[in-house]
Amino acid sequence: MEGHVPVLANETLELLAPRDGGVYMDGTFGGGGHTELILNAANCKVVAIDQDPQAERRAEEIGQRYGDRFEFRRMNFSELAQSEGETFDGFLFDFGVSSFQLDEVERGFSFRGEAPLDMRMNPEAGLSAANWIAQASREDLIRAIRDFGEERNWRRIVDGITNTRDGSGIATTSELANLVTSCTPARIRFASKIHPATKTFQGIRIAVNDELSVIETAIPAAFDRLKIGGTLCAISFHSLEDRIVKKLYRHWAGRPEGRNDNRPQDMREIQAELIGRRPTTAGDKEISQNPRSRSAKLRALRKVK
Repeated sequence: MEGHVPVLANETLELLAPRDGGVYMDGTFGGGGHTELILNAANCKVVAIDQDPQAERRAEEIGQRYGDRFEFRRMNFSELAQSEGETFDGFLFDFGVSSFQLDEVERGFSFRGEAPLDMRMNPEAGLSAANWIAQASREDLIRAIRDFGEERNWRRIVDGITNTRDGSGIATTSELANLVTSCTPARIRFASKIHPATKTFQGIRIAVNDELSVIETAIPAAFDRLKIGGTLCAISFHSLEDRIVKKLYRHWAGRPEGRNDNRPQDMREIQAELIGRRPTTAGDKEISQNPRSRSAKLRALRKVK
């Protein structure tokens, strides 16, 4: 796909190590960059899934080039738990919003242009961000902006949203961005290198798409369908995403899942081995060419039983 740059491409390919005759799943198809890398690396098959209807249209082009070596399924990766019986030699997840979704201003993910405040990865299901904000409780807003967005100025922003929605409401990306900016003190605006609304948009997007819950569902479902010796790769862009992946991986590897996990080793079952002690991150060259890769963390494990 022209213009689409898959994050940590070489590192992912090295860890996944596609082989002839293997079957792999790309759990977050997006623009198809990682899918094509896998298909070009070996005479294998890739099953790709994505809930975005526009991703389905992009997949048609790849299907024409690779024939029956490629299969696309329009579904949320949380539905993997329902696909019983299938097993795979490797799984790949690339969490978060895709570059296509960000670049398509009308999707409402970005504050770089005027658009309806939508943010849904599947615009045919669920509540738009505008409707979510209109119905959200104060606790929902705090969880989204403070916890998911990790926004320090959350109190003023939540108050501003609550006051505004009780009046004219918030219907567009620019309305939300301008509101957040107006709630952000000048000392914070001028000290930060990012737009004041960045973290608020991120937190609301995560809430609208229930992103963390579907990760908690999808990763175990993928592990269940992974063949012995197969590799599960996950690329995260947010600390909360990475925390979920890290905890699950350490559980399957028989490692402590957190600081307070003091269980003796004989109470742990080793079902997998971690590949690498730390997550793989992008180098300076990739970051300069693709700034989105700056926050990417790639974790991988191999199933042993």
